[in-house]
Amino acid sequence: MKDIKLYQAKLRDHYQNPRYKGILEQADFTSDRFNPSCGDKIIFQGVIKDNKIINVAFDGKGCMLSLASASLLAEFVIGKKVNDILAFDKNIMFKLVNFTLGPTRAQCILLPLQALQSGLQNYLNSHA
Repeated sequence: MKDIKLYQAKLRDHYQNPRYKGILEQADFTSDRFNPSCGDKIIFQGVIKDNKIINVAFDGKGCMLSLASASLLAEFVIGKKVNDILAFDKNIMFKLVNFTLGPTRAQCILLPLQALQSGLQNYLNSHA
């Protein structure tokens, strides 16, 4: 029970005080993802230098899980290599939020990763 309260507090903090939320004036990539089943939408932007994310921002609307996980992900990827982020899978998101969800709610925490990876892939394709 103590672990559940800790993860809830962490998620609530990222939801109420999101890190890296906003819009970048100049970004190397912008990408969004929409979940039609619940209406969540996440937009990710970033600045890349030497194949690493040096700045990132997200915006969107949705449930606590999608917005809190976007904040957690944004905080986590600063300084990471683009190819490493493209290799992330659902397990990285489960580690960030510190629990596993059923398929319907798992989509809430995967939406930010999908938006970020799509933007990074588009960036690489346009700079190939």
